[in-house]
Amino acid sequence: MRLMFLAVLLSATAAPALAKGPRVEEVPLDQVQAMMTAGKTTSVAMTRAYLDRIAALDRKGPRLNAVIALNPDALAQAKRLDEERRAGHIRGPLHGVPVLIKDNIETADPIPTTAGSLALKDNVTHRDAPVVARLRAAGAVILGKTNLSEWANIRSSHAMSGWSAVGGLVRNPYALDRTACGSSSGSGAAVAASFAAAAVGTETDGSVVCPSSINGLVGLKPSIGLVSRTHVVPISHSQDTPGPMARSVRDAAILLSAMVGADPADPATAGAVAHDYAAGLSVSALSGIRVAVLRPEGLSTEVAASFDRALAVLKAAGAVLVPVEAPKTEALGEAEFTVLKTELKADLDAYLATTPPAVTARTLDQLIAFNRAQAAQEMPFFAQETFEAAAQTKGLGDPAYKAARATSLRLASEAIDGMLRRAGARVLVEPTYAEAWLSDPVHGDQYNGPSSSELPAVAGYPNLTVPMGLAKGLPVGLSFIATKGDDATVLGAGYAYEQRARARVAPRYLAQADVGAGLEGAR
Repeated sequence: MRLMFLAVLLSATAAPALAKGPRVEEVPLDQVQAMMTAGKTTSVAMTRAYLDRIAALDRKGPRLNAVIALNPDALAQAKRLDEERRAGHIRGPLHGVPVLIKDNIETADPIPTTAGSLALKDNVTHRDAPVVARLRAAGAVILGKTNLSEWANIRSSHAMSGWSAVGGLVRNPYALDRTACGSSSGSGAAVAASFAAAAVGTETDGSVVCPSSINGLVGLKPSIGLVSRTHVVPISHSQDTPGPMARSVRDAAILLSAMVGADPADPATAGAVAHDYAAGLSVSALSGIRVAVLRPEGLSTEVAASFDRALAVLKAAGAVLVPVEAPKTEALGEAEFTVLKTELKADLDAYLATTPPAVTARTLDQLIAFNRAQAAQEMPFFAQETFEAAAQTKGLGDPAYKAARATSLRLASEAIDGMLRRAGARVLVEPTYAEAWLSDPVHGDQYNGPSSSELPAVAGYPNLTVPMGLAKGLPVGLSFIATKGDDATVLGAGYAYEQRARARVAPRYLAQADVGAGLEGAR
């Protein structure tokens, strides 16, 4: 069942007219700004061009299902910013640039923040999350909201990444039968498909870097406390953070620069200060830098080859590569899961209490009951056993929770800092994820490959993924990880690599991955 608000908002765009207006496909954020500065286009024209592209490709054509709702005020916002430009007032590099926001982040626009759930279909709060307010103040046009794995992929351990009851299944623009990964799947597919100049995702563990890697993007999971989480539908105050997703490191750095800042309602951001992360980017950033290299076991031949090519690029850029062994962290997964379940109940109950009266499910227990009552729409593919387990937790004062948080934080931070220390390095690199797996509504996510996300997610450290090309026709990424607060270092290293590698390949919207000859045999 398609929601009425979704149908109305999507039908508000004009019929596809891709031959008209400015070109937006694969155009970098800073080039969008340069065209407007030169008077070659306007924010209104760019916004219309992105809306036309969404109309042609999101619910038609390849049907990516990446956009869950469009902002009916987007063109009006663009018009006001064009008027400011004509008056000589330029807010910065985002002035008039259309961006998309993941639909677990509130905006003051007249659209709901659903987290993909029918339980929040009336969650129109008319308030900007501080991260959105900062983007708006920097001149960004809020184009709309992106689809996501419902409840940011925390409802069930058997979930299908990229699916939500509100938005349906996000499809990967490189191979439509493959996952776009979660939970920021819509942000990943949308930016890969050039539905906006850039987008904001959120991560608890993997939800920025996985969809970025698998959709051929640059994505940064920032240090915890750099970007506010206020008015973001939560999982875990220990690990949640918004992060930028873009087609280049420079674009991600520009977006991050506008997102950063302290928020009195989020004590973790107390030390966050404004910083221009794009200004310091240099192609020579890797020269003479020691880089710890972590090679996971079990890499496929294709991913291993991509990783080897990436390491050769790093070496050619002047990096000193130092192999390191993966630390033993067997107890980390269970401890992290205890933290996530406990904080989910506490943090989600607190968030739901602030929603408008029209939202009737106001606790985790009531959400569970709602899902049971709406099982045909909410649970056609997987259940809610993680929700149910979280509902049984004993609160933030529980000694078992406190011990789990101390254990998980210690293991993750010691693991990363130990590898960096042993290598004498500032940066650690490893493959982000392997190739995208098939979207499977019968069995859910089927993935047993490498993942760079857990250690930096739990430790609160930055993790930047940058494209390192295609494996079997599917994007794979290279992660740059550093200690907490060293976000500028990973961006600098990632930029120096990106500028030499030039490994990103645009999507072709194939029905299946381009795996080469052999499927039909030699008949």
